Amino acid sequence: MNPTDAHAHVARRDWLKLASLGGLATAITPAAAATIPASRPVRGVVFMVSDGMSPGVLTLAEAFSHITRKRGTRWRRLLEERRAACGLMDTASANSLVTDSAAASSAWGGGQRVHNGQINIDAEGREITPIAAILKKNTNARIGLVTTATVTHATPAGFAANAARRNDEPFIAPQYLDRVDVILGGGSTFFDPKQRADGRDLFADYQNAGYQVVRNRDEMKAARAEKLLGTFTRGHLPFSIDRSHSASLAARVPTLAEMAEAALARFLPGKQPFLLQVEGARIDHAAHLNDIGGLLHDQLAFDDALARVLELTAGHDDILVVATSDHGNANPGLNGMGGGYADSNPFFHRVARLKASHESLFSEWKKDGNGSPADLAALVHDRLDFQLPPDETEALHAILKGRDVTEWNHLLDKPEGLLGQFIGNQTGIGWTGTTHTTDPTLVSATGPQAERFSGMVKNTDVFRNLLEMLG
Repeated sequence: MNPTDAHAHVARRDWLKLASLGGLATAITPAAAATIPASRPVRGVVFMVSDGMSPGVLTLAEAFSHITRKRGTRWRRLLEERRAACGLMDTASANSLVTDSAAASSAWGGGQRVHNGQINIDAEGREITPIAAILKKNTNARIGLVTTATVTHATPAGFAANAARRNDEPFIAPQYLDRVDVILGGGSTFFDPKQRADGRDLFADYQNAGYQVVRNRDEMKAARAEKLLGTFTRGHLPFSIDRSHSASLAARVPTLAEMAEAALARFLPGKQPFLLQVEGARIDHAAHLNDIGGLLHDQLAFDDALARVLELTAGHDDILVVATSDHGNANPGLNGMGGGYADSNPFFHRVARLKASHESLFSEWKKDGNGSPADLAALVHDRLDFQLPPDETEALHAILKGRDVTEWNHLLDKPEGLLGQFIGNQTGIGWTGTTHTTDPTLVSATGPQAERFSGMVKNTDVFRNLLEMLG
């Protein structure tokens, strides 16, 4: 089925009809429906996603922020102010207790749980109309997707696209045309005719449709068009820890806060309804790499974006801001270290010494495939500021060379798993593995009708809430 087909698998009127007949009983229990009060109207929703944020990350980020910035996080302060509704989100997909990002975002953006790996495609292979298309048709709402991943990645795509395979990003890229008004992040590869297998020049197509196409931070800041397509890297945007240690990256690539502000500058004026998704995607990527430095720096970048969004929307009583995650990932936590756990704090302070992501370290190592264990130890010391013991260095060097090492946790039997454990020996940070987890995620909401996101929230409830508020 063509993604742009006018036929909608789940039209809004059909959805509301099903709800009135009790057809969505699995998603809306009578008790849950009864707790949603009539409230002020909502013109716009900023839906912020700290992708892959396990519940314990908020505590780690608060402590890390005090260490590195001498202040706490905005998300923690939002909770302490007692103005936000708080809840937990049930994140399961249609075929697993552990969801991937494609199924998670499809639950939010399509209102149904789908199989992992698919974007708004049901179990019978039929397309589910994403919320961006529904809102465009019903209210001509403005739609924005802002991310530190490729803009065609699973989480942004769940609000606006259909794909049987989440990795089919060249197929997803044209689906945003005239459906999403502001698109900011990475992924120029999927719009560039020189990189696309079909040779289609999507940059030109978007430009001809009235989008201003921008390629770097300065161009984005100078842009004045209402419709904007910005892809600032070929793939994902760099980790914040790498961006902060590179003047050229910092000059060329905008922060998540800057991209969110660019989108809101186009949505807040006037009275037109809007839905803006803002995703801190690299938190998830760092968790997959057992990279506590990369994760916490990106979590603070997400917190900066949240702070900026709350600041910009403070004078608008019709804007709802939601902050949540789609799933946990590898469950990083600070272990008790030393007698009476007295060493836990000083061990954790060492995270601030990390100067590079594991991704950049492994990439640099691969440039010289013949390096010795001593070369590897020197690289780790230079980038992560730790001296690995000889036995850990030998094990890491061996697994990077493809040789077997003794590791009884199969989820950690890989370079990132070993490096994460070795850095954990220095920082006290432990990991359960390198994959997503089934933990309920935190959800906070502030603004009109924030009560919808209190208590236990099923991920498909997000679609219902967004549609009822904006549709």
